[in-house]
Order: sequence, then C-alpha cells, then structure tokens
Amino acid sequence: MKKFFQEFKEFATRGNVVDLAVGVIIGAAFQKIVTSAVNDLVMPLIGFITGNSNFNDAFFILRLPAGVDAAQVTSLATATELGVTTFNYGAFISAVIDFLIMAFVIFLMIKALNKASSLTKHKTEPETPAEPATKVCPYCLSEIPYKAVKCAHCASDLTENV
Repeated sequence: MKKFFQEFKEFATRGNVVDLAVGVIIGAAFQKIVTSAVNDLVMPLIGFITGNSNFNDAFFILRLPAGVDAAQVTSLATATELGVTTFNYGAFISAVIDFLIMAFVIFLMIKALNKASSLTKHKTEPETPAEPATKVCPYCLSEIPYKAVKCAHCASDLTENV
C-alpha cells in the first residue's frame, strides 16, 4: 500500500500534471469571465436590437399543459413554473456565442504558444553545415567526390578527406 501512495505522489508532483491542473483552474476562471461577457454585455445588446429585454430568456411555447393559457406565460421562469414545454433558443444562442469566443481565444493562445515554441526551437538548434559534394585531389588537383578514397584521375590513394 505504501508503494501505491509513493507512485501516486510521484505522478501527482510530476511537472506535466501540475501544469495541467494549473491550466484547468485558469481555464475555468477564464470561462467565467467569457460567460459573464456574453451574458452581461453581448446578449443584452442582441436583446436590445431584437426588442427582447433579455435574449437569454427568449423561447417558443411548444406545448401548454391543460388549464394554462398562453397569455399567462410571460417569461421563461413563469413557463418553467407552470410546466410549459418550451424551445429555449435564446439560451442556446448564448451558449453558442460563449463557445465561439472561448474557441477563438484558445486558438489565439495556441497560435502564440506555437510561434514562441518555434522561435525557441530555431535558436537552440545549431545549424550543422552541409557536407561538401566534392573535394580537390592534393596530387593532381582534379575535382573528385568528397567521400572518394582513391582519385579517379591519377589513381592516388587518399588517406584522409582533404
């Protein structure tokens, strides 16, 4: 049992797990900011443009229970209270806008991280010079392939690459 907890401790304190946990916590906090921006800034503007006071509560009545008149249903909260079946398109559109903003922000963050990663990758990897294709024979001064060990022109043995 002690070995199990030791392995768990090593796993939990490994760098990637801690980084992932921090990312999830920051992502959840950022999600709250985006949701607030959508619900408190974007959706009221859409509601103003469409003439709805709160676009998040925009809905269609699908089915009225017995004894309920459509005139009684003035808001989504009232509809829920009365047991009316509704199609809540305002909440759905709000969720879609929320998702699109989050997806766009994540796209921008990943693009920035990839750019930063590629910049550091190019700086840390030293350039290896390409091997020359030819060399000059020290005996007859003819141009021969770089890896040749015998000159094709004068038949001299080449002990080292010149």
